[in-house]
Amino acid sequence: MNVYRDSRLEVGFETSDDAGVFKIDDDKSLVQTVDFITPVVDDPYKFGQIAALNSLSDVYAMGGTPLTAMSILMYNCNIDKKLIQLMMQGACDELKKAKCTLLGGHTVEDQEVKLGFSITGTVANGTFYKNSSLRAGDRLIYTKPLGIGIVATALKGELTTADETEQIEAIMLTSNAKAAELLKKYNVSACTDITGFGLAGHGLEMASGSDKSIVFEIDNIAFIESAIKYANMGIIPAGAYQNKQFMDNDYVFSNEGKEKEIILFDPQTAGGLLIGVAKEEAEYLLADLIAAGYHDSAVIGSVTDRLEKAVRFI
Repeated sequence: MNVYRDSRLEVGFETSDDAGVFKIDDDKSLVQTVDFITPVVDDPYKFGQIAALNSLSDVYAMGGTPLTAMSILMYNCNIDKKLIQLMMQGACDELKKAKCTLLGGHTVEDQEVKLGFSITGTVANGTFYKNSSLRAGDRLIYTKPLGIGIVATALKGELTTADETEQIEAIMLTSNAKAAELLKKYNVSACTDITGFGLAGHGLEMASGSDKSIVFEIDNIAFIESAIKYANMGIIPAGAYQNKQFMDNDYVFSNEGKEKEIILFDPQTAGGLLIGVAKEEAEYLLADLIAAGYHDSAVIGSVTDRLEKAVRFI
């Protein structure tokens, strides 16, 4: 594919990173991304909040500060206007917290509601995180529990209890902003947020882009308890199976907890940050993350020189 590339482009689409980075001058670069989602909760206001946080997260994963947003909204014209207003108000309230200015947007008629944002941010002095710069010896920290997609699927099927619904909403409504700010204190090599490809898929992107392998330690990963329950009932989004099929030749699973395997491929909405950090600093960063409210954060793996498989689960 013949694509024009300005010499100021610092991160493009080649490594499937969370956002593109374009150098403006010696002191500043633009960070740009776009994402949208279908409803994952019943409450339209909360859905708007989650859609905004999901889009903002890509800028945070790059170490950027959000500046402006453009909305992308698709909906059936027969929908109650009040629902649209609630969705957009939820999103606007989250953008306000991030000090990110909504400039405008675009709407498209569609049978299913979809909402997201194109976010533009900045990074200073060329300091940003890619997903393709892991170092052998790094430890990997993840900041949220896994299983959002499975529980959201159960929620759509009206199977979740009130407590389970409240829990998953709280997880998705936790911004990655504070976590991203904490990274700047440490020797972080790479970062990505876990979304549609699941922990396994985004881990593969990091390992392949860095020409390294990742060894995940299953017993250290936080799983949403109800996600295990629903996975055992067969309530699993199609995307999880697709992610697993795509990775069949790139991973090995050798842990006894087979019931957790499919959750590693579960598509996450507004998931956490997967962080590569120098081994000697991992526990200090982890302590800071937990103190900042990311209570499910854990050191979940390590980076090695390239092995036969890009990703191992032990």
